[in-house]
Amino acid sequence: MCPIEQWFLGFPAKMSPVTNFCVEGAGRLDTESLRRAVAVASEACPGARLVRRGRRWVDGGADPAVKVVSGVADPCAAPELRSPLPNRSGANCEVLLLDGPEPTVVLRASHVVMDGRGLILWARDVFRALRGEEPAGARSTGTVLDLDNPFYSQAGQAEAATKVPSLLGIPPRADIRRQLWRRRTVDGNFPALSAKLAAAVTAFSGRPTAPIRFPLDLRPFHPEIRSTGNLSLVLSLDVAAVDSWEEIYQRLLAALSDQDGRVSAPDPSILKAPVPLLRYFIRRAERSARREDRFSATANVNNLGRVPAEWFHTGTFEAAGAYMVSPMEPATPVSVVATEGDGRTDLTVAWWDGPGMSERVDALLDTVGEALAPAVHREQGRLTSAALPDPGPGIVDRFLEQVRRRPDAIAVSASDGEVTYAELDRRMRGVAKSLRELGVGREDVVGLLADKTVDAVAGAWGTLMAGAAYLPMDPQHPDARIRTLLADAKAAACLVTRPHDRRDHRPDGCAGLVLDDLPRDADLEPAAPAPGDLAYVVYTSGSTGRPKGVEVEHRSIAAYATCATKEHGIGPATRLPLLCSLSFDLAQLSLILPLTVGGTLQLLRDEISHLGLQEVLDAGATTLSLTPSHLDLITRLELRPGAVRTLLVIGEQFTRGVALRARQVFGPDCLITNMYGPAEATIGVGYHDFDADRDEGAAVPIGVPYDGVTYHVLDAGRGYVAPGEPGELYIGGSQLARGYRGRPDLTRERFVRLADGGRVYRTGDIVRRLPGGGLEFCGRIDDQIKVLGHRIEPAEIAQTMETHPAVSGAVVVARSRPGHRDKTLCGYVTAADGPIDIGELTGYLAEQLPGYLVPATIVPVAEFPRSMNGKIATASLPDPFGDAKPVAGGALEGMEDTVARIWSQVLGVEADRLHGASDFHRLGGDSLSLITMVAQVARHATGPDGERAFVSRLPEIIRRTTVEHVAELAVQARAGQ
Repeated sequence: MCPIEQWFLGFPAKMSPVTNFCVEGAGRLDTESLRRAVAVASEACPGARLVRRGRRWVDGGADPAVKVVSGVADPCAAPELRSPLPNRSGANCEVLLLDGPEPTVVLRASHVVMDGRGLILWARDVFRALRGEEPAGARSTGTVLDLDNPFYSQAGQAEAATKVPSLLGIPPRADIRRQLWRRRTVDGNFPALSAKLAAAVTAFSGRPTAPIRFPLDLRPFHPEIRSTGNLSLVLSLDVAAVDSWEEIYQRLLAALSDQDGRVSAPDPSILKAPVPLLRYFIRRAERSARREDRFSATANVNNLGRVPAEWFHTGTFEAAGAYMVSPMEPATPVSVVATEGDGRTDLTVAWWDGPGMSERVDALLDTVGEALAPAVHREQGRLTSAALPDPGPGIVDRFLEQVRRRPDAIAVSASDGEVTYAELDRRMRGVAKSLRELGVGREDVVGLLADKTVDAVAGAWGTLMAGAAYLPMDPQHPDARIRTLLADAKAAACLVTRPHDRRDHRPDGCAGLVLDDLPRDADLEPAAPAPGDLAYVVYTSGSTGRPKGVEVEHRSIAAYATCATKEHGIGPATRLPLLCSLSFDLAQLSLILPLTVGGTLQLLRDEISHLGLQEVLDAGATTLSLTPSHLDLITRLELRPGAVRTLLVIGEQFTRGVALRARQVFGPDCLITNMYGPAEATIGVGYHDFDADRDEGAAVPIGVPYDGVTYHVLDAGRGYVAPGEPGELYIGGSQLARGYRGRPDLTRERFVRLADGGRVYRTGDIVRRLPGGGLEFCGRIDDQIKVLGHRIEPAEIAQTMETHPAVSGAVVVARSRPGHRDKTLCGYVTAADGPIDIGELTGYLAEQLPGYLVPATIVPVAEFPRSMNGKIATASLPDPFGDAKPVAGGALEGMEDTVARIWSQVLGVEADRLHGASDFHRLGGDSLSLITMVAQVARHATGPDGERAFVSRLPEIIRRTTVEHVAELAVQARAGQ
């Protein structure tokens, strides 16, 4: 027993000093599992089982009760949180499960046995036990009397004699049994929070000076002690209204550093006072304070510190936040209790209830909230459009409606013919029936490994018609990568087109269906997916070395289709080509949108080339959806624009220079729209229509959100930034993905909740709000880069490189070739033992990773240069493009000389450094520069008659991109071979 516990023991029953620690979240908590976890945690934290036996505290042996309470919307209003402890059985702790759509766990403890931070120790162990982890325990039995602590030795020696009026006033007929509890959640975490709260409270008081008390936990000064008991006292400061929070903070830091200040705690002599006598004095002190409106301080500012939500996650429950609700204590000033969570700060206040008190407490919380997060920051840092109208039917029903309305309209136009809506519907039903016969249905994932063909379109939509979700994959990716994705997604089946059915791509348990062999018609009732059902999964690069699958639900894709078709004029007259791989998030725009409104999807089956692009344009494409890099390529290839009247540009930063060239090529009547959106928010969430007169910056703004989408620009603590300041963009609203498949940890990290409970996705993109109201992109907060619209995490590539036995360490960075704006992946490796065969290592990576993740060049280094803090200094790594050595053997002749000159222009390297074995990709070439190179060789080296023949050899060029091989193919094409 220590003096503070004796003090609380003297509280009359109606003033029961019970502290409530609330953990709220989403999901499900099993009552029996919670009871078992409470038992395990209470064994490890015996303070939870203490009962009074005469004048001694003993372990009562009974675990705290777990009670289920239903129908509670606001814990602060729940009468169960106001019931006294100890209860009739003498227990001083209990647990409430407020059961509802978003359950809340409340751990309750009498202040006689636990203080606030001790209660958190017990709560953490309860959730450790729920996760099946070993509790950390808190078995120390020492009290503050056992601590050799300078603060405690000063306690009571200089207690403030000041008697000041209450901060909130005393209502008529005030009764401590009728208390008003209020809670406010503010977005953000705030350095020097206690000082900022003290400054705000002092300002609210209107007094020139306000004595502020700060409850102080002594545990950080004695880390060897793990106890749930009362190990705290109170530090007091007189705060002047003119003091800035910085000055208050310095004074607090000085007191904590020196362990010297004006502190108070009950004197040890209180241990000799009979409890009935204590109760008499406490009642008298409470009546006196209430009658005279005089207290020892203006307020208590109690900062419980950081309490991360991850402490309270389980396999079925995702904590959103935690906060403390404590009743007011007799003769004690109002307390503002703060709990800092993940990007949020919860504030609670308890005071006498009565007329006008709700407004008074809310005014206090308004003042504190405004001091922490000014309203102007929230207004400027939050961008919203109109509410999303009812999205209506899902995308499957929208397609079927088009089948009914225009069965003979062209749904898909491909190089090998056109398919009507009625024919595509029949093919889809054949796919759906075949999948159902395998037992595939709702929430199952079906892989799709196909070239850009009508069968591929029928495969994706047929999977949706079966009620399942499709996983599009790139046939250009190696078999090992395909197997990894199918296994990670736990795909029930994989749809393939020939010749990919002969590949070793399926993991065990994944059935295979060849689209070419499936029936082209079937008697089938299409599924009607629910809004929350899974629609598709797309994989992106992962910073942990493992790709991550983004799960998109039907509600999200339906919301996107509603907004995108309206904002960008996509309708029955639209002809929209699919230019990229189906595995790319952007591909879903072309695959889905036109078929929901009666438009036409155009397929470019072969590898992208200047001839293929021109054929698409000549075939009547009205809208192009493409990356800035692809648009830049089209403007430089001097292609005829045809009927294109809308450009939807997305995937990477869109520069003004590319936009201006597009305006010249496609004409003044073509609408050029910069779209923005990560896969985690379903393709695109916002847009900006380019205006050459208005948009004078180096890059085209990313603009404003779609209807139903909200942008939040937040700082590192997840608070709203000041107007005009850069911050990280968080996206909320109707288009958010479900999360990452099989990665609850990563989902919790990237999909978070704001103070209002709204779920948002943290993009990692740094943006700034423009005076006109839209956003501009400023950069990234991490190492993620964009190459040709692909999101790339260099860590994934580096970790794959390090799995090679010859490599001990690896680093991957993006660098620009001389004279080029585009970035190229460059790898650097240190050897494990002996020299590294770079060619063999490149081949190894090509067997593990997609082509866009294989570095264009790999440079061996003896060791990695490091900065003062030990991080790799990437700027000090050697230039992979500046050290090329010309190879002896004389000048190239004939066709090789012509090819070399073209490569020199495309790659920005000196022609005399090239030779027959020079490799295009090793010199920094990427897929778009390859298309440019092929177009230049076809136009200037093969002649008009050989141009198409040379372009048809593109797959051969991709497999072996040397000067010698390209020149050989060019000669054959010119000769008509």
